[in-house]
Amino acid sequence: MNITTPLQLAFKSLRAQKTRSLLTILGVSIGIAVVIAIMAAGRGLDRMVMGQLEVFSPETISLETKVPSVKKTSTENAFGQSTGITITTLQDKDLDTVNKHPNIAAAYGHVMGQAVAKYGGFNRTVILAGQSHNLREVEKLDLTAGRIFSKEEEGALAQVAVLGATAKEKLFGEDEAVGKTVYIQGKPFRVVGVAAKRGAAFFVDMDNLIILPTKTMQKRILGIDYFRAIVAKVKNRAEVKTTVTELEMALRENHDITDPNKDDFAISTMEEAAQMLSTVVKGLTFLLVALVCVSLLVGGVGIMNIMYVTVTERTFEIGLRKSIGATSRDILWQFLAEAVLLTLGGGVVGIILGAILALAIYLIAVYYNFVWIYSIPISSIILALGFSAAVGLFFGLYPAKKAAALNPIDALRRE
Repeated sequence: MNITTPLQLAFKSLRAQKTRSLLTILGVSIGIAVVIAIMAAGRGLDRMVMGQLEVFSPETISLETKVPSVKKTSTENAFGQSTGITITTLQDKDLDTVNKHPNIAAAYGHVMGQAVAKYGGFNRTVILAGQSHNLREVEKLDLTAGRIFSKEEEGALAQVAVLGATAKEKLFGEDEAVGKTVYIQGKPFRVVGVAAKRGAAFFVDMDNLIILPTKTMQKRILGIDYFRAIVAKVKNRAEVKTTVTELEMALRENHDITDPNKDDFAISTMEEAAQMLSTVVKGLTFLLVALVCVSLLVGGVGIMNIMYVTVTERTFEIGLRKSIGATSRDILWQFLAEAVLLTLGGGVVGIILGAILALAIYLIAVYYNFVWIYSIPISSIILALGFSAAVGLFFGLYPAKKAAALNPIDALRRE
């Protein structure tokens, strides 16, 4: 039997039922499109996570406050701190301890907040970051204008600020910002520098920041004497695990903690953060793809139902073809070909729709300043076409066998 014959017959039959065929293809293509878009978004999300970590160097470690007696990555810790539990034990003494460690190149205390910044007639809500004069020794920060504030300015609680690229555009547009005064919570701050674009880090838009000296922000804006985190850079990356262990012991001594389970701080490395976030992204992508594949199986049941109805409607045609010499094998292959053509058609349309949807996700991510890539994994295309063909074969087999088993005389009598 020539393999092109059942394909030609299947194509003619599907073309005769255009509306039904198009609706079936659409049903399959939506599921395939979502698979393509999810896998592309997963790759983009993974790149975004890695891009966020690029703000910090691989030698960076972070000491953050946490709720005692819970894990640092637990929902109890995240929920507790977001609903009002404030840990105030991370203070200057701890920063001194970190700075004195022989493997620490530089460290600074970090606090964050949110406020309305005003310049002229413009009021903009921005994120405030309290960071130190040695910020550039710890993480990547390039300036397009001006300078970072000095150690003396930080010690004197000077009201000076470095604007993120987006914050500068919102307040000053194309005008120069360095040397001018912005008002934050009604207090005047002189702009001494403008940062280059950095993108987002840990889902925070780093370009919509206004960076203030840590001490200034603590005393003049927040009215506190503690840090939310201490960010440090190690000298020797190979000794980072030993450094973390030693810092944990030193901070427990500072905080009078004898049971490690009751730590009110947690130390993370950039490598740990990268692995954790990458695992979450891959797990989430796998889960979403699995859920969509379930929907494709449901679509396969729909194809089987449609093919079953098609067999019933075309009973006379089957009987006529058998009476003039078509074998059961010919009928089987024709109906299988119809089912596979429907699902493959849905796969091709789904790939195109998925690529468009992935592009839309990419444009939205870029609009919100996330580091993203537009990339359609070859594996997703293979999965889409392979899965759609398998669905067509599997769910088209029963109706095709039913059609092939029809007795030609009984089939002709039904007309």
